[in-house]
Amino acid sequence: MVQDKSLGSRIFDIVNYTLLIIIALVTFLPFIHVIAGSFTTVGELAQKQFVIIPTVWSLDAYEYIFSTNTIIKSMGVSVGVTFFGTLFSMVLTALMAYGLSRRDLDGRSGIMFIVVFTMLFSGGMIPTFLVVKELGLIDSLAALIVPTAINAFNLIIMRNFFQNLPDGLEESAKIDGCSDWGILLRIVIPLSMPAIATISLFYAVTYWNTYMTAILYLNDAAKWPVQVILRQIVILASGLTADTSGMDDFVRPPEQTVKMAVIVVATLPILLVYPFLQKHFAKGALLGSIKG
Repeated sequence: MVQDKSLGSRIFDIVNYTLLIIIALVTFLPFIHVIAGSFTTVGELAQKQFVIIPTVWSLDAYEYIFSTNTIIKSMGVSVGVTFFGTLFSMVLTALMAYGLSRRDLDGRSGIMFIVVFTMLFSGGMIPTFLVVKELGLIDSLAALIVPTAINAFNLIIMRNFFQNLPDGLEESAKIDGCSDWGILLRIVIPLSMPAIATISLFYAVTYWNTYMTAILYLNDAAKWPVQVILRQIVILASGLTADTSGMDDFVRPPEQTVKMAVIVVATLPILLVYPFLQKHFAKGALLGSIKG
């Protein structure tokens, strides 16, 4: 039988849960403020500074953001880059991680050294730009995907996850005549869904937040992802001098409310995806970090 908790244990639990709830509310309040501020009027936001529930609800900021189809097009670009980029990165990462997880692979220690080395040292912005230029990817959406197709950190997590799978599964499959491709597709991948879901979320967030690479490699404003367009809107709302090409259809909006609406628009899609992957997230990241 399970013994009842002592009085000290109960008091500890109460204090612990209370503190956690308070911390959760403190961290959640800024999100509520941003969402509420995006729906309030400029005057009310200027008076109250911190809004939880707007006195007068207003959609002016969102009407401004979606006053043209520029945002819709840019969101379409971001969705496409995120989907195909995540798929492309996961295929390459899974293939390389599976190869490096095989203990009979010759030279895998040297390859792992090179992978880890890229986490500590990189060529830098200018050499990377020259490589992308020589590959003919300038002003192409592929420039947002190919240069960052494999992330070393994600690769190591997935490789470690593959290594933690029982060796007996592969040996049994080989006895049954299964090839290396069959082992990967029929055994390893299905058993690695927590890690795959976790790494997919990492890649999806990276591609959705694509900003600097778009600034560097894309000259055509019609190909800009949503993050770049939203930055242009914030600059326009702030009255700052900057390159506002592709923003001719916009007039200067109310500054603060539009900034908050921009944050909501940029963050909401990823927040909607996360709950579907949450159950795999912690398990995949934890198991992939065990052993080396």
